[in-house]
Amino acid sequence: MSYKTELLKSVDTFFHVYNRGVNKGKIFFTDENYLYFLRKLKKYQDQFQVIIVCYCLMPTHFHLLLKQLAPYAISKFIGLSLNAYAKAINKQQKRSGHLLERKYKMKLVAQDNYLVHLSRYMHLNPVLSGLVSSPEDWAFSSYRDFSGLRSGKLPEPTVILEHFDSIAAYQKFVQDFIIDDLDQIRPFLDE
Repeated sequence: MSYKTELLKSVDTFFHVYNRGVNKGKIFFTDENYLYFLRKLKKYQDQFQVIIVCYCLMPTHFHLLLKQLAPYAISKFIGLSLNAYAKAINKQQKRSGHLLERKYKMKLVAQDNYLVHLSRYMHLNPVLSGLVSSPEDWAFSSYRDFSGLRSGKLPEPTVILEHFDSIAAYQKFVQDFIIDDLDQIRPFLDE
C-alpha cells in the first residue's frame, strides 16, 4: 500500500494539498475562474467530511490546508473538485487534455508549528510572487477571512487563530515574515 493511501485512511488529520498547471502554465484565467473553483470546493466540502482551514489560489497553482474527518474524504473531495474545474476550463478555453501537471500532491501536517507556518506561507504566496504588496490585497486566498476583512463560509480560520492571542497577533505573525522563516516549512514544500 502506498504512503499516500496510508495517509488517506487517517482521521482528524491535517494535510497540505497542492498542484500546478501543466508546464507550470496558468490554471486560472479570469477572476470568475477563481470564484468557480471556490464554489466547487464549497460544494464538495459540504458533501464530504473535509474542513478547509485555509487556501491560496494563484494563477498557476493552488494550496489548500485541509483537515480530513473521515477516511478517504480528501481523495473524493479533491478528485471531484479538480475534475469539475478542469472540464469547465477546458470547455471555456476551448482546449483539451490535462490542465494540471499531475495528480494532486499532499503532505501530512503533523505539527502545530508547521500548521501555523504553512498558513503564513500560503497567505504570503501572492506577495512573495510579486502579484500584490500585501496579503489582504489578494482576493483569492483566505487571508481576508483570517484578518476579519471578509466573513466567508469556506475557510475555518479558528484552527490557526487559536494559536494566537488575537487576529492582530496573527496579522503581525504574517507581516513579520522574513525569508529565513521559510526554513520552518521548506522540508515540506515540493514546488
